[in-house]
Amino acid sequence: MSPEQTERGAPAEERELLARAREGDEAAFARLVEPHRGKLHAHCYRMLGSVHDAEDAMQDAMLRAWKGLGRFQARGSVRPWLYKIATNVCLDQIGKRPKRVLPVDYGPRSDPHDGPGKPVVETVWIEPYPDEDLGLKDGLEGADARYEQRESVELAFVAALQHLPATQRAVLIVREVLGFSAQEAAELLDTSTASVNSALQRARAAVEDKLPDQSQQETLDELGDDRVKELVERYMDAWERDDVETVVAMLAEDATFAMPPLGTWFGGREEIEEFLVGWPLSGSWRWRPLRVTANGQEALAFYNWDPAEDAYVPFALNVLTFDGERISDVVAFIARTPEDPAPEAIARMPEQPYSGRQLAAAFGNFGLPERLG
Repeated sequence: MSPEQTERGAPAEERELLARAREGDEAAFARLVEPHRGKLHAHCYRMLGSVHDAEDAMQDAMLRAWKGLGRFQARGSVRPWLYKIATNVCLDQIGKRPKRVLPVDYGPRSDPHDGPGKPVVETVWIEPYPDEDLGLKDGLEGADARYEQRESVELAFVAALQHLPATQRAVLIVREVLGFSAQEAAELLDTSTASVNSALQRARAAVEDKLPDQSQQETLDELGDDRVKELVERYMDAWERDDVETVVAMLAEDATFAMPPLGTWFGGREEIEEFLVGWPLSGSWRWRPLRVTANGQEALAFYNWDPAEDAYVPFALNVLTFDGERISDVVAFIARTPEDPAPEAIARMPEQPYSGRQLAAAFGNFGLPERLG
């Protein structure tokens, strides 16, 4: 045992902070949980598919932890105890709200001749995750983990998780993302090891059936930083020039293009091209994209020119999924919502008012500028 460890297995500094926190020292409690806060937030996001909901869950979890300090049995680190509390909070939330999805899982593909379509009133969409801003690191969380931390917040993975029953979702994340053993997971979830193993087997099969053959982390690593930069900049330049031909040429044959909060999505190069020509790349708007990262993936924050503001203003955060050198999926998280659901208003989406929550999800959470000159 290292000199920094106590006989009970917890780091000496953590044990001291725990003792002070139990005496009512809020600063000590903040220091006690701070090393775990970022990863707990990512855990809540995986469970719930929403940064907004994850933040609510974190607040509830921290309050429960503070109030429950007297019941914590200090046989080791506070890590499993904090994850137990956060997981239970998330399970409570899942039972009270609709499942989060992406448009491709919400309804059938759309006809590009019908235009962008209508926004869905219910809060059903997965939100993009600012992994870099929230300090999510590369690598595995534990020896028994199968998914790397960034890999486990990729859109495809998070979307696949949302299709699982709540308990299976929790088991898969606790075992294969957080790296807890079957026995530790059983204690964390107040169940038996046999139940954990059974739930994991079912969850693993369901998730693997929905995931692509290769994660975005693997794809981007194979391409290399320089090639990824070259591809993304070519795509950005094509959008700024309304170059539909280049944009479409960079898409995979079976690519999809979705735009939450609209339920609309288009599939295949031809349909996407028809949509682009008729709406965003029709020449009616001027675009300025910024390269960012979301969900461990390449993303572009799109701003459109607003003559009244004499500036480029936020429109949508486009998360890109690569299949080799081609873009296989685009999910454009739009920050605006039309007050009038008429097709004419939706077709002029860049001119519609902002939705505060959508603007926060697509731009505010990423620390992006409010306008570009």
